[in-house]
Amino acid sequence: MKLAKIALIGLIVFLLPLILKAQVLKDGKLTLNEDGLHYVKFTIVNQAWLRNTTLNEGSTVFGYGKKNTWDIGIRRFRMQFYGQLTDRVFIYSQIGENNFNNISDRKFGFFVHDALGEYAVVKNKLSLGGGLAAWSGLARFASPSVGSILGVDAPLYQQSTNDVTDQFLRKLSVYAKGKLGNFDYRLALSNPMAFQKAASYSGVLNSETANFSSKPPKLQWNGYFQWQFLDQESNLTPYMTGTYLGKKKVFNIGAGFVYQPKAMWRLAANKTDTLETNMVQLAVDAYYDAPIGQGGQAISIYASAGYFDYGKNYLRNLAVMNPANGSTRTDVINGAGNGFSAYGTGNVFYTQVGYKFKDNLIGKTTLMPYVSLQHANYERLNQGMNFWDFGVSWLLSGHNSKLTLAHQNRPVFLTDANGKGEFSNRKGSTVIQYQVFFN
Repeated sequence: MKLAKIALIGLIVFLLPLILKAQVLKDGKLTLNEDGLHYVKFTIVNQAWLRNTTLNEGSTVFGYGKKNTWDIGIRRFRMQFYGQLTDRVFIYSQIGENNFNNISDRKFGFFVHDALGEYAVVKNKLSLGGGLAAWSGLARFASPSVGSILGVDAPLYQQSTNDVTDQFLRKLSVYAKGKLGNFDYRLALSNPMAFQKAASYSGVLNSETANFSSKPPKLQWNGYFQWQFLDQESNLTPYMTGTYLGKKKVFNIGAGFVYQPKAMWRLAANKTDTLETNMVQLAVDAYYDAPIGQGGQAISIYASAGYFDYGKNYLRNLAVMNPANGSTRTDVINGAGNGFSAYGTGNVFYTQVGYKFKDNLIGKTTLMPYVSLQHANYERLNQGMNFWDFGVSWLLSGHNSKLTLAHQNRPVFLTDANGKGEFSNRKGSTVIQYQVFFN
């Protein structure tokens, strides 16, 4: 907690002169001049989970075998502080924590998600910035606005190097972003973090599967470009809205990439030489979010198709707030707990659809059911990987207060005689999430 105290003291010291200078305090925003164009703003979001999970075969909790678990956790807690300090100078920071449950290390404290500054070279059209930032490439939800996501999670596979060579999707970067009419763009040059510091680090090389290289990394290029046909979306921060709940009429088509030379390696067939390959990721997507009808109804639709080249047979699991920490089964490709093969070399299709019922459906509240699917054909798996997430959000006060009931269903793969993944069965998790969002 020492880091949290230092961050809080620093925030107070930074805020004090701004508060004294402030003209107006409203909705977490302190205006710094009479017209309100110079300001600082504070936001906070908390997402708490109550979850029941059927665990992957062989899962253990501190050595004790478990087939099913209940857990309560903090999926996300975030505090943002940002501001337009002059006509051209913008600062953005975010601290928080993720995935804290009953088997997590205690008192691990907050960590820095974002820390950046930028300068508007040509207002709205071109801003240059740098720091620890989520101005990433590939697709819309590579940088999701977590307070407005449709369900309980964004399509996390789009954060393609999450905690491998970045810090929870954020990268040490210099970037350019802006709008040219309806054309919205972001382009970043990033310095990948050392793979040796990742929890998933392995320096073992073999000829059948590629992995991230342990050599000092080369710089990585990221880009995402979209044409916004209808209402324009803000690009003040890198985070893209999940759903506007009918407050905007948005239709975008986008495309993006991530490229890093010699990011991956494996042994050659002779088991002596080392082969180095580039990491290449490409995606296209479309997003439609708009009101329909006269009673406040709205629809939200998103679809993305992507090509991921991490090298031969690369496969990596995702286990959100994992309720298990060990396994007795080396043949279960998914690993322990709720893990599933979310990342890999191959092609991925993702879609999500949500429908908001009319306002005041239940008193002054309403409902928004949704469904999403990640379908992947990964080189190392013999069958397609389908991860389903569906549920309904009870919008007590829009995104500011909402209760979501969700079910996530994942496939389990076992290693066959050739080292490939063979489908075995399906497991599920049922989640109740309560979100409070001050924005």
